[in-house]
Amino acid sequence: MALSVYTRRLRSWAYTHVPGLRQLWARTTREVVEQQEIPWADLRTPLRACRVAAITTGGVHLLDQVPFNMRDPQGDPSSRIIPAGTPHSGLTITHNYYDHRDAERDLDILFPIALLASLAERGVIGSVADCYSFMGHIAGAHVMTLAQRSAPEVARLLKQQQVDAVLLTPA
Repeated sequence: MALSVYTRRLRSWAYTHVPGLRQLWARTTREVVEQQEIPWADLRTPLRACRVAAITTGGVHLLDQVPFNMRDPQGDPSSRIIPAGTPHSGLTITHNYYDHRDAERDLDILFPIALLASLAERGVIGSVADCYSFMGHIAGAHVMTLAQRSAPEVARLLKQQQVDAVLLTPA
């Protein structure tokens, strides 16, 4: 059995069977990232005119992009851009920390870019912007990299594309 599969199974078992382990991990992670209020902005544009992007933590990326790093036990804090209009056939998932067999059969359950395109075609939303993907398993020093570099860079790109709303789908 590959070490990453063994590690994933052990971590899953430990989180389920060792009381308080998840809370300890969450408390440690909270201490690394400066706590602020959750940012919220009311939607000022009618939904039918909104430019919408999707962001997932499911490790989705283009077939020709560098896969997320599965060798680092602390995860990969980088992001991948998924251009608007990318068909599901041009995408893959690299993420060993969850069972993504169902998402491989129907990617829209994890990363609903085809659904967003359909909503835009029907006039429910205005348009679909480029979308983004992260790896959801981030720990240790990578939490700061995610919070201080990767996520702000994606936020800058979303602003640059004049995105009004983001659909976030966790893995």
